[in-house]
Order: sequence, then structure tokens, then C-alpha cells
Amino acid sequence: MTDLQELIRRGEGEQLEFKKKTTHPSRISRTLASLANTHGGQVLVGVEDDGRIVGVRDAEEEIYLLRQAALHYVEPALTLYIKEWEEDGRTVLIVTVPESAHKPHRAQVAEGDWRGYVRVRDESVQTSQLTEKALQRPDDLEMPRLEKLPLNKDELAVLDYLGSHPRITLAQYMKLLNIGKRRAYRTLIKLTLHGYLKHHDKEKEVYYTL
Repeated sequence: MTDLQELIRRGEGEQLEFKKKTTHPSRISRTLASLANTHGGQVLVGVEDDGRIVGVRDAEEEIYLLRQAALHYVEPALTLYIKEWEEDGRTVLIVTVPESAHKPHRAQVAEGDWRGYVRVRDESVQTSQLTEKALQRPDDLEMPRLEKLPLNKDELAVLDYLGSHPRITLAQYMKLLNIGKRRAYRTLIKLTLHGYLKHHDKEKEVYYTL
């Protein structure tokens, strides 16, 4: 089994995404920003969502679009490491995005519209203002990188609650444990960034689910 096949076998997740092609710099910029804002990772261009290798038609054009996205559609700009891989006569681009030391990065989704994203499982999720503050000041918010199990009682309480409820908000969690906003938020966002929870901020109030 080749290195590429090994990567594909892992499936999409927090540090790996499949893309058939780069349709526009503004679309891929969200993925690039989310990886840089979380733990880094790779994008395989020329691979379908189901892991089927289709290859890219024009590798040079794809690389140009990727670099345009990283330089002009992500702020601050990113440095990408791109490798061309030949597999069964098809070319796949392995795009490596290192975890950034200059978080948060924002992606331009429309003219004058810049938004932050983080990687949650296999999705690029738009950040709230609190999430961006956490990315800017990880030490201040005591958010270490991927703590090992077991989870502490505060973290387990969230998972227990969501075992019998569809969602939880910051206010509900504060009430559940009778704790302050800062401590409650720190726990929820850490669990989100580590893949335990899904973060939803499309509605009026941010909420979390398993």
C-alpha cells in the first residue's frame, strides 16, 4: 500500500480533508484557515469524498489556485507545502498546512467578509468571537494541546448531560455546574477543539452537541 493509499484509508477527520478539485480560492481558504487554526493537517486534491482517486486535470493550475488562496484569501497569509503524487496514472496533490503560531487566521468568504474557522472532526466550523479570543490567547485560557484521557469531572459532566439532551448552551452549562462564564467556556471550547463536541453558531445562541 502506498503512502497516499494509507492517508486515504484514514478517512477525513480533524487533520485530513479530501477535495476533488479547487473550485475557487475563497472556498478552499476556509479549509486552509481551519487547519492552521487547529492542529494543522493535509488536504488531498484529486480525491473524492468517498476516497476514490480521480486526480486533477491541471496540477499547475490547482497549485496556483491553492497558493492564491493561502496568500490572498487567508489573513495572515499561510505557507503551504505541496507535493505532487502519481497514482495509477492520476496526479493527486498532497497539501500540508502546518499548525500556525500566528492564530487566529481568517478566510475571505466574500468581498470584505473575513471569517475565522476551526477544524472540528471532519468539518471547518465558523468561529465565534470567544473562540477567536481563545485562539489568540491559549496560555491565558489554559487550553493545552490535546490533553490525554481521562477527562476531568467538569468535562465528563458535559458528555453525561448530552447523553440525555440534544444540545447544551454556555448558559446551561454554567447553571449545570454552578460555575462562571470563563471556566465554562474554557471547558466547552477545549472539548470542541479536541473533537469531543460539535460547535454550532449559525443560530442566535451558540450551542454544542456530541
